[in-house]
Amino acid sequence: MLAVTTLVLLAAAQAQATARYDQSPGGAPDSAVMFPKVEGTNLEGRHFRLPKDFEGELNVVLVAFKREQQKDVDTWTPSLKKIASRHSGVRVYELPTLSRSYKLMRPLIDGGMSRGIPDRSTREATITLYIDKSPFKKALRISTENAICVLLVSRDGKVLWRGEGDFEENAAANLEAAIIGG
Repeated sequence: MLAVTTLVLLAAAQAQATARYDQSPGGAPDSAVMFPKVEGTNLEGRHFRLPKDFEGELNVVLVAFKREQQKDVDTWTPSLKKIASRHSGVRVYELPTLSRSYKLMRPLIDGGMSRGIPDRSTREATITLYIDKSPFKKALRISTENAICVLLVSRDGKVLWRGEGDFEENAAANLEAAIIGG
């Protein structure tokens, strides 16, 4: 009986972990969600108007709201590099997302991030947003700033897949399936 209970609990935990991905809060399909128009600058100084300046046919976008979430972003990096290498039209972006009130501190904040990232291609793919976060989060149906949000965004701005939190193998497999089907 204990073994059956353990299996049921493990199955429930797996289902809960899977449910954490591929679903849009509120029950609407993610294809109904559009990435909002925002502007930012990458850590090499290039200005972007998103989503139109995303360079991939499909773009994996990691949205982080807090400095300590970089460790969660980093858990995704090795897998996303492999996924992008297998699918030529896929680009990966990190979007540190800060309140517009920090805009005056941009040189200090972006400079610190830039000095902490030795790889030029990572700096080029890191676009800092200094925005009014409420409409941004509402448009993307992001309910909390306590976890990173991982999005698959098409060239025309449709959100095709979403996840949140640190890396999980199951989530990466679901993301890659969405890329193949996207």
